Amino acid sequence: MTATTHRTPSLGPPHPDAPTLVAVAHGSRDPRALTTVHALLAEVRAQRPGLRVELGHIELAAPLLADTLAAHAPGDVVLVPLLLGRGHHVGHDLPRAADAAPHLRSAPAAALGPHPLLAEALHARLTEARDRRHGPPDAVVLAAAGSRDPRSAADAEHTAALLSRRLGGTPVRPAYATAATPTVPRAVAALRAAGHRRIALASYFTAPGHFATRCARAAGPGVPAAPPLGAHPALARLVLHRYDEARVRALPAPSALSAAA
Repeated sequence: MTATTHRTPSLGPPHPDAPTLVAVAHGSRDPRALTTVHALLAEVRAQRPGLRVELGHIELAAPLLADTLAAHAPGDVVLVPLLLGRGHHVGHDLPRAADAAPHLRSAPAAALGPHPLLAEALHARLTEARDRRHGPPDAVVLAAAGSRDPRSAADAEHTAALLSRRLGGTPVRPAYATAATPTVPRAVAALRAAGHRRIALASYFTAPGHFATRCARAAGPGVPAAPPLGAHPALARLVLHRYDEARVRALPAPSALSAAA
C-alpha cells in the first residue's frame, strides 16, 4: 500500500502583527528532549518564515511557560501544546498560565492528536526503525505516556486506528507508561498470543524522555522501537495547523487589529 501525505491548507506568510506561536512542551530532565524540541521549532520556523515562535515548559525544564509569557510584550499569543492528547495539562495548566498573564490575549490550541499528520510521522519513524531482514511489522504497539483522563486514552485509540489505516490494516494496539492500561509488556504479550511475531513499537512521544525510554525497554527483545516523533516535517505542519485553528477561532485578524488601532 502506498502511503499518502496529508496536506493542511497554507495561509501564506504571516502578517507582521500575527500572534506569537508559543509552543508548550511538557518538560523533561533528559537533555535530549530540549534539543529535540528546539529542532522541531526550527522546522516550524522554516515552514512559516517570519512567524515568531517561542517555547515554554510546563515543568522540569527552562524556560517555564509562566516565564515565557511574563517576558512577552503585550499582544496576542497562541498556546500550542506539544502534547498528543487531551488531559490535565491541556485542560488545566494552559488556561491557568494564560490567566496569569493578563497583559496577553491568549488563545489555547487543541492538543496535537489525534490527526492524520501524526499517523504520517509515526509511520515514517516505524519505517526508519524497521529490521529490513524481517520485513514490515505484522502488529504495532502504540506506546503513549498515559493519563487518568479517559479522553486521553480515547485520543490514543483514535491515533492507533489512523496508524493502522496508514499501515494497510496492520493491527495497532495502544499501551501506556503510566496511569492507564494496558502496559507495553501486556500489549506485546496479547499480540503474541494472537499469533503476531513481527511486532514493532511506535513511540507516541514528541521527544525523548523518561517515559519514551521506559516504553522502549519494556517492549523487550525482538521488538524494535521507533524513535519519538521529533522534528519530523509532518509534526511541524501539525503544530502550525493547530496554531492556525486557534488563531482563526479566538483572535481577530491582524487587519482588524490595525483598523482598531
